Amino acid sequence: MSQGVLKAQGNGERSDVHRRIGSVLHIGKHYFPRKGGIETVLQYLVSYQSPSIKVEVVVANEGLRTVIEELDGARITRVACLGMVASQPICPLMPWKLTGRQEPLVHLHLPNPLAARAYLISGHRGRLVVSHHADTMGRRVLRRFTDPYVRRVMDRAAAIIVASRRYMESSDELVGYHHKCHVIPYGIDLAEFGADCASGAEAVQAKYGPRLVLAVTRLVPYKGLEYLVDAMEKVDGSLLVIGKGRLRDELNARAARLGITGKVHLLGPIEDIRPYYKAAEMLVLPSVTRAEAFGIVQVEAMAAGLPVVNTDLDTGVPEVSIHGQTGITVRARDAEALAGAIKLLLDNPEMRSRYAEAAVVRAKEEFSAERMAESTLRVYEAVLESN
Repeated sequence: MSQGVLKAQGNGERSDVHRRIGSVLHIGKHYFPRKGGIETVLQYLVSYQSPSIKVEVVVANEGLRTVIEELDGARITRVACLGMVASQPICPLMPWKLTGRQEPLVHLHLPNPLAARAYLISGHRGRLVVSHHADTMGRRVLRRFTDPYVRRVMDRAAAIIVASRRYMESSDELVGYHHKCHVIPYGIDLAEFGADCASGAEAVQAKYGPRLVLAVTRLVPYKGLEYLVDAMEKVDGSLLVIGKGRLRDELNARAARLGITGKVHLLGPIEDIRPYYKAAEMLVLPSVTRAEAFGIVQVEAMAAGLPVVNTDLDTGVPEVSIHGQTGITVRARDAEALAGAIKLLLDNPEMRSRYAEAAVVRAKEEFSAERMAESTLRVYEAVLESN
């Protein structure tokens, strides 16, 4: 990932507004090298903001001690964590690590209800910006305790950032807060995924053959991979799945029952996925619930020149890759529809090429990390100017 792209203006002097921002504190769940959609967005924001303003980050550590380090031009505090409960890190020291902070602006990343509680306990008197990445899903028992904290930070927030209008309009948690919301789509380092990886791509094709269908995802229920495996029974091609998760054995068994183990390859995590994007004919994102709020892997694939097959969720997913423009959108939980879309693209190189070219253009126009970071800074500026 590119780091430090946003340079201080002029001859190294910050703008007047950047001097007024002075510093920002991000409160997240985890930080690089922990990987995930929210972690990726947070790292891009930190890397692009740190050359212009002082940036600090407070997140949960992976272990039982607190660690402070410099990374991406920022000070990263990883607070001691006792473990995870319902995907929530348990960090008893988090409120004390936030108490007494003097940053004029705190940027809190949700869903992370226990961090919302820690923020409220801290008594921070500056301005609060919330990134609402997704609703808090499930966890009914825990939510009886945590939902009031989430509502209080939403009330307290001067601005709420969401990645898509569709998700905002369908979110129960955002009802009553639309007037505070700013739609800022996620962005990535487009050059990284647009880079030439011809030799690596050739090696992938030599190993797995032509007509490659790619999925880059965790192997968990809401990703809908069982429908994609079922779809491959009717597809003349091979599926490569990059990622790890608890459904690996189940998906392998499913492919075996269908007699398609020779064309369904669960590759596990791969450090450099760019050659796989270049080798494949398309990306498929078969997610089945609104836990898939955006699908940033779609942007990676589009930047690499791939059309996308996605599902018609009431989230930002179909707003990223547009049906009939950069790919095909099908009904969720529909293996037949997935198979039909995959076969249509595999069998129509002219359509693939047209969608791929449009995908690259859309990624450049809408989903760059620079655009996301600059738009976020403008929200900061507006919040502080209205104080």
